[in-house]
Amino acid sequence: MNKMATVLKFEDLEVWQLGRELYQKVGALIDKNTFKNNYRLIGQIEGSSGSVIDNIAEGFERGTRAEFIMFLGYAKGSCGELRSQLYRILDRNYIVQEVFEELHSLTMRISSMLQKLIMYLQKTTIKGTRAYKP
Repeated sequence: MNKMATVLKFEDLEVWQLGRELYQKVGALIDKNTFKNNYRLIGQIEGSSGSVIDNIAEGFERGTRAEFIMFLGYAKGSCGELRSQLYRILDRNYIVQEVFEELHSLTMRISSMLQKLIMYLQKTTIKGTRAYKP
């Protein structure tokens, strides 16, 4: 019988690791002054890319399945927000098509993984660490 491995910390989640990679790629663009002086856009894109991993972490650490699912939904929403912002920065010629496609593909992969994790958690009987009283 195959059993899913127990994840003990959010850093072990592949979706969090990919989200971190996405955040690093976005950060590298910001650090290269890609967005010129468009500080509002910089704040928005850095915020949404960071929110993906932050919400995964916060939901995991809350210790209940219901809260984890809710925060995974927030992370998925932030991933969609970032994907929209990628179109904005492409349209402003802040990035080339190749960079857009790489980041867009990564956001799509993360979004899909988040959805699959949400669906798994909705079906499982695992309650979470906080749900158990010693």
